[in-house]
Amino acid sequence: MRKAFLKQMQAKLVEMRRQLLREIDKDRQQGREVTKEGGMDSYDLASEERDREISFLLTDRDREKLQAIQDALDRIEQGTYGVCESCDSEIAEGRLIAMPFTRLCVSCQAQEEKEAKLQRRYDDDRAYRQLGATDLEEES
Repeated sequence: MRKAFLKQMQAKLVEMRRQLLREIDKDRQQGREVTKEGGMDSYDLASEERDREISFLLTDRDREKLQAIQDALDRIEQGTYGVCESCDSEIAEGRLIAMPFTRLCVSCQAQEEKEAKLQRRYDDDRAYRQLGATDLEEES
């Protein structure tokens, strides 16, 4: 991979990391300000709790994205950036520009998503069957 392209991607990843850390810090500070306010009724408390749960989910997603960015920066340092971790083929530059922290080429990503979808469907079917069996046991 060209050195100029790697430098460009490294700069883009560093900026993404910087921006994500700013957003996380901003969200954390807003969370502190909300908890300082008093005199809330039960509806306000319920709404705040829901917002806090959503914030935790977003924080987990942000943490995962931050880790993916750091992993990509590490791959640049190790000389493995732009190589699919599944099939060892080169990841297209267009894909890297669109998603600089990707680990997989398009075809391997599609296969991984297909397998994850099948696994979710299988898990949902199992849970549904278990619930159905539990309902039958309760009727007896």
